[in-house]
Amino acid sequence: MRVDHIAIAVNNVDEALKNYQKILNVNHLEIEVVPNEKVKVAMLELEDTRIELMEPTADDSPIKKFLVERGEGIHHIAITADDIEKDVARASANGMRMLGGLRTGSYGRRITFIHPKSLNGVLTEFCEAPPKESKAE
Repeated sequence: MRVDHIAIAVNNVDEALKNYQKILNVNHLEIEVVPNEKVKVAMLELEDTRIELMEPTADDSPIKKFLVERGEGIHHIAITADDIEKDVARASANGMRMLGGLRTGSYGRRITFIHPKSLNGVLTEFCEAPPKESKAE
């Protein structure tokens, strides 16, 4: 397992991007709307990890609720799960409270969350490992 990304809730992805691009050497950037999660995300690819900026796309988005209650800031830490079903089962068997079942997140990867009360106040996402890229020879 490894840190996949750190997610930051923002009011406006485009404005936040301007700030992050001033200080980070962003190797790659992707923007996507994830309708079932009600967010617009910008994934900033850094050398060894990623930062995900999340903007709510609906008033009933969990990110909108987060922003209203806490303001902009770190929302969660995502961990890559090489075998997400096995990792979720292990976490559940060890008393971790999962938030919802497996569902589709950004880039079509399966995700789920561990309740922050189970991990010392930190909302933690398990996200499926990206598919292995085949290299053309």
